[in-house]
Amino acid sequence: MQAVKAFGILDKGLLDRECHKIAKWWIAHSVDPLHGGFYGEIDAKANPVIIANKGIVLNTRILWFFSEAAHTYNNAGYREYATRAFDYLLDYFDDKQYGGVLWELDYQGKAISGKKQTYAQAFAIYALCAYYQLTGDKRALAKAGDYFELLEKNAIDPQFGGYFEAFSQNWQPLDDMRLSDKDLNYPKSMNTHLHVIEAYTSLYHISGDARVGKALTSLLRVFDQHIILKPSLHLSLFQSADWQDQSPAFSYGHDIECSWLLWEALEVLNQPALSQQYKNVVLSMAEVCLAQALGQHGQVCDQYTFADEHTHQESFWWVQAEALVGFLQAYQIGGDEKFKVAAENIWQFIQQQHIDREYGEWHWLALCDQDNVDHNYKAGFWKGPYHNGRAMMVAARLLQSLEKELEHEVAK
Repeated sequence: MQAVKAFGILDKGLLDRECHKIAKWWIAHSVDPLHGGFYGEIDAKANPVIIANKGIVLNTRILWFFSEAAHTYNNAGYREYATRAFDYLLDYFDDKQYGGVLWELDYQGKAISGKKQTYAQAFAIYALCAYYQLTGDKRALAKAGDYFELLEKNAIDPQFGGYFEAFSQNWQPLDDMRLSDKDLNYPKSMNTHLHVIEAYTSLYHISGDARVGKALTSLLRVFDQHIILKPSLHLSLFQSADWQDQSPAFSYGHDIECSWLLWEALEVLNQPALSQQYKNVVLSMAEVCLAQALGQHGQVCDQYTFADEHTHQESFWWVQAEALVGFLQAYQIGGDEKFKVAAENIWQFIQQQHIDREYGEWHWLALCDQDNVDHNYKAGFWKGPYHNGRAMMVAARLLQSLEKELEHEVAK
């Protein structure tokens, strides 16, 4: 009982239940029975946009979520939807001619854009690793390995290190390398490198391949030397090929997401000296986010833009999901109560402002930041069950671990 009380409103059972609600919503609303796979978009009131294009980012996030949820909860029903996403990826998104995954298809599965975003290849690796962990299907591990080899062959910058942003379908340089319309057109970005770390962490975890471990260690150095800005400990968002910072802002959600994903990579690498080397950086990034990014409702704000010196208070679903995990992880690493309090406040904010009690799933934008009408889709090119579903599972695991530690201390 002491362990449960110690975490106030943060309760593993509540987090697990919310994860199941997310899964059930996607099962009920996202399956495309006519054209296969999953709808490319679902509106704010849970209506499918049947002719919406289908993006690789959404498909891989669905694959990752149902694979991870099926594994976490030993749920055969979730496994069925993981397999549906896996089959669709292999049948439609996998580029049989040039390798890697295509960027975008129409609603019937015909290629719209074959460009090779490094970000997308990373998400495919991440999702395939989760599916392999769930099923043991060797096709998933082999395909993840193929995509890793393609990135190492085509995407690495041999002169300055790191990974280039994007390529044509046949892996040639592109003039427009942007991930989305909101991004700047530079050859390197924090976001892509962060998700390559995420992918390589999973691939190393399931394969133990020394080359993957070496690439992951190199990525940690890239973050330390080029992406984590000193002394601010915020992230450089965009970079020239030779790593000159081109950022227009600090992105608080990425700051805290990076903190916990770097720690996850260090845990998987399992090199105590390396973990000790980066521990202070990981904790300090969470400290800076906590000190600078909290809004008036306890939420983590979106960003701070340099041009107008303005903190944008708007709350996006993914930022709060990553902050919940990031602050809990910082609490487990460092033991500072302020991280626990911050996580509790964010969970309360999520429940009040982001979870949609009427139509299900989570609002893209917090209710306090919306007009009377929600104009944002519930599911689409950039919104899957990945950020919020992952947050529920990882936060629940962290809580379970923290409660066991507390019970052990009480028993002493």
